[in-house]
Amino acid sequence: MRPDEPGPVEYPINGTLDLHMFQPREVKELVPDFLRECMKRKIYRTRIIHGKGTGALRETVHAILDRMEEVASYRLCDEGGGGWGATLVILHPQP
Repeated sequence: MRPDEPGPVEYPINGTLDLHMFQPREVKELVPDFLRECMKRKIYRTRIIHGKGTGALRETVHAILDRMEEVASYRLCDEGGGGWGATLVILHPQP
């Protein structure tokens, strides 16, 4: 890391991940890391905010979720949760 680059930022793990604050190239690692951290904290119902835009980021997020064994199900949120700009993710509870 160069001296003029900011260091890592601590992100609160509260069950909601807003991807507006991240670069698209970070999403492929960020989403699985976030969901696994949620599981460690026994947060099994999560929301990923990807925005409405063109749908490209939503498709990327859904492709990641399709590959994760930890994901029990997911769907677009209702209007109160962000509509088609956010995805509700249900994780498999851990014993």
